[in-house]
Amino acid sequence: MIKKLLSTLAAAALAVPAMAADYNIRAVVGSNVNDEDYDGIVVFKDYVEAASNGAIEVEIFAGTQLCANGAECLQGIADGSIDVYISTSGGAAGIFPYVQIFDLPYLLRDDRVAETVLRGEFTDLLRKKALESSGGTIRLMTIGNTGGWRNFANTQKTIQKPSDMEGMKIRTVVADLPQELVKALGAAPTPIPWPELFTSLQTGVVEGSKNGITDIMGMKFPDAGLQYVTLDGHAYMGALWWMNNDAYMALPDDMKRVVNDGFYALQQATFASPKRKSIQAYQDFVAGGGTIYVPTPEEKEMFKEAAAPVYDWFKANVDGGEEVFDAMVAAAAEAEAEIDKLNMMAAE
Repeated sequence: MIKKLLSTLAAAALAVPAMAADYNIRAVVGSNVNDEDYDGIVVFKDYVEAASNGAIEVEIFAGTQLCANGAECLQGIADGSIDVYISTSGGAAGIFPYVQIFDLPYLLRDDRVAETVLRGEFTDLLRKKALESSGGTIRLMTIGNTGGWRNFANTQKTIQKPSDMEGMKIRTVVADLPQELVKALGAAPTPIPWPELFTSLQTGVVEGSKNGITDIMGMKFPDAGLQYVTLDGHAYMGALWWMNNDAYMALPDDMKRVVNDGFYALQQATFASPKRKSIQAYQDFVAGGGTIYVPTPEEKEMFKEAAAPVYDWFKANVDGGEEVFDAMVAAAAEAEAEIDKLNMMAAE
């Protein structure tokens, strides 16, 4: 009788439908389930659903299921048809031009400095500016990483200093700032759509690009002749995570904390993911005959000095550029001082 009763109770429990979540978050990421963005949103979903005890459900839409491009996806965030979306700085620059700060070269010394800056008041400034620019509809939740650092890579030779790039045709996106950078370094900017880059390298339409190593290996660019990478680390590949502001503000305070903590966990995951994935990518690049060059501190300073005119261009031509530039420089200096002090203390 006891066994029969237990079986009946178990069957009854299985028949009870799962309780619907009180809040639903629709998140859009790229189609590559192996990249940092997807790692981040999976961590976010797992944390938020568990920490909210099922009160929040996160639906992940990979690729173009809900929107086709950056402008369309951000419009979806603004009108509430999408709740969360991740963009690069270039993908959001049409609405928030000042986020191109992440395309400026040599402002962030290394990962530790970048991560310190992005956890602090600098991100708060961008959040306030984005809310203002979007009429209170789009909230910047956090800034992570999507692919590590941009480095110069080419099919011709080892680049050790800016003069080595003289006249070289370097692929850029169709945007003013990266083209200004390439020109400042003496090379010829050549806008090429991303899907056409492999063939363009292969045929000599371009001789180089500015990408992270995981993108280089993921797209098999060495097979197109790209065999030289200079680790100048000129740009941190920031990933901007946006949320519909009404959806966020509609959450009770305890659920807001859960979402905030979820984005913190997402940020940490995207900080870590490129570091791990780049290890194998660099090994595979060298094993395939590729050459990696690490500039000396003096050579890196030469790159920074050559790129200095781009800073003036940004401040003069980008709406909000001067404010954001000054804030980034100040935040980076503060982070460097803090980290250097900790290093000295650790060495005592």
